[in-house]
Amino acid sequence: MSRWVIPIIVLTVVIIALEIYTFQAFKTISKSKFMRFTFLTLSIAVYVYFFLTVFTYNRSDGQTPQFQMAMGLLLTFSIPKLVIILALFGEDIYRWIFKVISAISNEETKPLPSRRKFISQLAIGLAAIPFASFIYGILQGKYNYKVLKYRLTFRDLPEAFDGFTITQISDIHSGSFTNKKKIQYGVDLINQQKSDVILFTGDIVNNKADEMNDWLDVFDKLEAKDGKFSILGNHDYGDYMEWKNPEDKIKNFQEVKEVHQKIGFDLLLDEHRYLEKKGQKIALLGVENWGKGFNQAGDLKKASKEVHKEDFKILMSHDPSHWEYKVKKDDFNYQLTLSGHTHGLQMGIEIPGWFRWSPSKYVYKQWAGLYEEFGRYINVNRGFGYHAFPGRVGIWPEITVIELKKAS
Repeated sequence: MSRWVIPIIVLTVVIIALEIYTFQAFKTISKSKFMRFTFLTLSIAVYVYFFLTVFTYNRSDGQTPQFQMAMGLLLTFSIPKLVIILALFGEDIYRWIFKVISAISNEETKPLPSRRKFISQLAIGLAAIPFASFIYGILQGKYNYKVLKYRLTFRDLPEAFDGFTITQISDIHSGSFTNKKKIQYGVDLINQQKSDVILFTGDIVNNKADEMNDWLDVFDKLEAKDGKFSILGNHDYGDYMEWKNPEDKIKNFQEVKEVHQKIGFDLLLDEHRYLEKKGQKIALLGVENWGKGFNQAGDLKKASKEVHKEDFKILMSHDPSHWEYKVKKDDFNYQLTLSGHTHGLQMGIEIPGWFRWSPSKYVYKQWAGLYEEFGRYINVNRGFGYHAFPGRVGIWPEITVIELKKAS
């Protein structure tokens, strides 16, 4: 219990500061007692719901929709308050500097009350932007599927594979789904790409194999003329919940692997397959999860056994930290790696061709999109589903289409 004392104290101080400053802002711009009462009631209700959910959370149940909604409400109401506290705290610093200067100069002057009201109005106006964004993200953003297309050119690509297309999806997290019509729309969008292969890069569930039971008849409709291939992600091992006994966990893991077969995917467990066209071939490799700070079950050497160094290689590895720490400098030369895992944290700002930011960038060097180093590429898919936070804000669910071209 002692290790939780300091985090609890820090969290309490932050919550108190958020509520004091936000209440001050509402009090400054409005004399309405109804508005103040409504604000206090909503704030208290969100905190009560969140903490009741957390303290009654049973890890043997996996991640429940109730837990996700509690997290969603907390973020929706807390992030805007951070905007308010930054604005008002900055104004408080200015007021203290003003007082110190006045004291030194022996001039009795007072800050204008109208400025405080203006800053409060500005702060609440700015806070409305993330508030509305989070509401949209929970209701619609998590289904705002985007098809991102890339054309990659390689000198060592076999000529028969010039124009070969790959659709990559990742991080389905089926245990989070609630709307079958929306998910069916996403699956139809994948099929509309008519790629040669579909590659799924891990996390088919949150924890348990039975999370896919209601979605098997949706995902088994995925089609690709040259096959569908998949790997495991960190959530597929059942490591994030408590099991009654080790045997149940082992049984669940086996059932998770069987889910891939049920929806027509060839699951690669530190294995490879050759794709052939007109007598030429490329190697497709898939490793179990390997992540910095996560399960490191993946064995790249085992997956590459009987693959030749001169072969053109596509590697599926769930966590992009594997590429950063093990793959990109490997002299065996893995030309293209496909990953997922980060979700782009499901929140951030992306303006195509100009600017993108997410807190995820402070954890992963490669956190979303296409990267190239040493003439080798990695694509980090932002994920098809969602996890923990039941929405997406600015970082939309992704279907990646990659066309391979041979350099002339």
